[in-house]
Amino acid sequence: MLRMWSGISSAMGSSDLGALRSYKSLMWRGHTARFAPSIASQLRRPNVELMTDHILRFDLRSWLLLATLGLHVHAASSSGSSHSAKQVHFEPEQIIAFASKVEKTLADRGARVAIIARMGRPLSELPEGMHFTHVAFAMYFETSTPDGRKLPGYTIYNLYQQDNHPDVSELVQDFPVDFFADVAQLEAGIIILSPHLQMRLQEVIASPVYKALHNPQYSVIANPFTLGRQNCTEFVLDVIHAAIYHTSDIQVIKANEKAFFVAQSVHVNPFKLLLGSLFSAEVSTSDQVGQPVTATFEKLGEYLLKYDAGSSVITVMPD
Repeated sequence: MLRMWSGISSAMGSSDLGALRSYKSLMWRGHTARFAPSIASQLRRPNVELMTDHILRFDLRSWLLLATLGLHVHAASSSGSSHSAKQVHFEPEQIIAFASKVEKTLADRGARVAIIARMGRPLSELPEGMHFTHVAFAMYFETSTPDGRKLPGYTIYNLYQQDNHPDVSELVQDFPVDFFADVAQLEAGIIILSPHLQMRLQEVIASPVYKALHNPQYSVIANPFTLGRQNCTEFVLDVIHAAIYHTSDIQVIKANEKAFFVAQSVHVNPFKLLLGSLFSAEVSTSDQVGQPVTATFEKLGEYLLKYDAGSSVITVMPD
């Protein structure tokens, strides 16, 4: 029997991992959620239920906190590009409501493809110039039910670190509830792209080029101008340039990134950065020359506001 989203929410009573395991079990059985009519009306689809029969990734893993070295570069689990949860900071119903609001915000703006970011660590623990810790694509989709209904929603296209090998990444699709499951703060950054760039990104993400641009050698502070390492934000940047220039040639992509994209300097004591790279697999400086730089959501936003006419950057907060 299908239950409404409110029914799922009412079953949750605490923020402990047991509640989330119960929630995962409910979702696995194929429950549905009724979203606001906005998704249907703005995207010109009938107002239907959104299928949420996906597997939530609430598996546990240890989170390596580099602050033990005095290094404020956070690399694993909810802080960066991992899909495993170490600690849950909010009630499940809060996460559900916030994820729903993010989807509604995307739909209100008619977004077919957008860039989305989350806060995996408190702002006080992040280096200067960095606010969000994980960046991905959100893409509109429709699922057909056995009775012929069309169910709208958004899929998140991520580059995540592997649980047992934090210096290795993989491409994973999940959903907004998964994406925000273990954040430190309920806040989302969203870049709404121009319709033309959205169309091109849809084509790239659906093509072999998307996977071909993935470099599994991960570093949380990957240099976006070199090929040795890659993090989630650099991957998003590479895919964007593949869409803009109609190319899968990584040399062409990197040449244009060097010419037009302004990276974020990593403001960390060099000695602490060296210690981090020695003791943590997901921190590498092998692709850095001189002052370490990396791609961030904030710099992506600045870049697209400048070069993608019609784009906008918004922040979503809980009600």
